[in-house]
Amino acid sequence: MFGTNLLDRRSKPERIADQAWEHLLSAVSSAGDSVRDTARSARRNSGGLADGAGDLVGSAAEEARRRASLAFDALAGRQPALPWTLLIGAALVGAAVGWAVGSAARAAGSHDDRAVDDVEFVDVDRPNSPAV
Repeated sequence: MFGTNLLDRRSKPERIADQAWEHLLSAVSSAGDSVRDTARSARRNSGGLADGAGDLVGSAAEEARRRASLAFDALAGRQPALPWTLLIGAALVGAAVGWAVGSAARAAGSHDDRAVDDVEFVDVDRPNSPAV
């Protein structure tokens, strides 16, 4: 009862300040709860995103490491190694294309229905051409 009398004797600005303080504490508390709930939800929902981002960062780190190594070798004056895999692959693709073109040429040349002897040459006189 003694405490209630003291609270009643405060001035109006003090009571308003106390009410504002209590509203602020309440708002901060509810905001904290809301942030915690949002963080939990985000943590649950972002598990897959984090894995994908981790893979992306890992591949970017590997690329950066490879480029740094190449830059260090270039600054040291070392020549880059020949890309043997690329050279051998290009040679195999070239051989396969050559084989396919050769097979197609042999198949086109082996037609018996169209012999070279069947071709007729026709001499055409053009009206405006000079006589030879």
